[in-house]
Amino acid sequence: MNETPSRASGAAIDELYAEAHHWEVNTGGETIHAKRMPGKWRRIKWLAASVWLIFFLGPYMRWNGNQAVLFDIPNRKYHLFGITVLPQDFWMLSLLLLFFAILLAVATALVGRVYCGYFCFQTVWTDVFTWIEEKLEGSPPQRRKLDKAPMDARKIRIKLVKHSFWLLIGFLTGFSFVAWFYGAGPLWRDFFVGDANVAVYASVALFTMGTYLLAGWLREQVCFWLCPYARIQGVMLDKSTIVPTYDVERGEPRGRVKKGQVESTAVGDCVDCNQCVAVCPTGVDIRNGQQEGCITCGLCLDACDSVMEKVGRDPGLIRYASLDEIEGKPVKPMFLRARVWVYTGILALALAGIIYGLSSLAAIEVKVLHERAPLFVQLSDGSIQNKYTLKVLNKSEQDLSVRVSAESSVPIELLGAEEPLLTPSGEVTPMIVFVKIKRSDLSGETLPVTFHADTELSDGGQISAERESAFFGPSR
Repeated sequence: MNETPSRASGAAIDELYAEAHHWEVNTGGETIHAKRMPGKWRRIKWLAASVWLIFFLGPYMRWNGNQAVLFDIPNRKYHLFGITVLPQDFWMLSLLLLFFAILLAVATALVGRVYCGYFCFQTVWTDVFTWIEEKLEGSPPQRRKLDKAPMDARKIRIKLVKHSFWLLIGFLTGFSFVAWFYGAGPLWRDFFVGDANVAVYASVALFTMGTYLLAGWLREQVCFWLCPYARIQGVMLDKSTIVPTYDVERGEPRGRVKKGQVESTAVGDCVDCNQCVAVCPTGVDIRNGQQEGCITCGLCLDACDSVMEKVGRDPGLIRYASLDEIEGKPVKPMFLRARVWVYTGILALALAGIIYGLSSLAAIEVKVLHERAPLFVQLSDGSIQNKYTLKVLNKSEQDLSVRVSAESSVPIELLGAEEPLLTPSGEVTPMIVFVKIKRSDLSGETLPVTFHADTELSDGGQISAERESAFFGPSR
């Protein structure tokens, strides 16, 4: 009875080992020099990578005379197109992180590691670095030959120019990153004259060397060994996920095409040219099935289609398709998949929370803390008095003079708020006030009291905030 599961487990393990034997995972023993070929997916890849221009150009966008997006960490202010977000509103950051995490999950479930192939900064920067390498050192065979050649004046000159460009891109990356936090204008003014602080120089140096090492030297090794997403993406895929797939039924058995040779039905469409491997930035042979190294970039599709066109065969031998489609099974429409609906619901809730948070941000915010010990005191004239601590948060870019008032369903007297409260920009200013009510006006032990904070801006606009609290009295 116990032998069957054991044999089954052993067979499963043998099958896994057999599958892994065909995987191409470069352990760093050689440098992958991928061939570049033009095509549809290469163009899409460059267009997707151009999104990262926002990273370099974003700090120079202006809004009402100021930097449009500035994460002012020292002053704990985050400016987003005229909206100032303070640490008290950072619950929206949690929703934003949730939104992008779920977006990454749903993208993986639908189309595999499309983020890795088209948008990931490691992929994009590595692509730019290898493009520079190709322009200076030549085609993959020429680069391999140069790597093995003895060190001479020509090799030193080429390598020096290449690494100089790499370091320059790394520096621009670090400089642009710091500009989002320091301010683009002040950074240009302070950095090169030595007036910036140590954290600025350390951050630029760290990003410069990090970009240089990760994109220039480690390359696909980051995807294999350092990136956690590469490890967990396997559990996000299923048979309906669309990924670059080799049509085994159509392609096998492979056979090379010779000039003047008569077409034979005994061989498949794959001519075993290995162009799909030559263009792969991670050195994967997609014909061995989906594997860890595949980043879903689609470059093998361009390579295979170009060869199919030359030999007069239909394109699509390697194409974006699901395993169900390749196996001839019915393909379930995207909107009928339960996982899509769950992901979409979470995305909608997170996005709705972010929109609500941004739309409900006010220039001032007031919080009311009721004195706990004692809850109330009875004065000599018989009236009941409660003590409150008001905390007024000024979220605007200017100091404000805030006038505090209170109202309730019965006549009340507010003490301690006769003069306006001066609230510095970006700070929480406390204020202690007292509310007094005649005992004869109290109909119960508690009574709602609403506090108002009103102010005028320098441009003539008025803003206000309110917060409800409770007034406590003795039992009747």
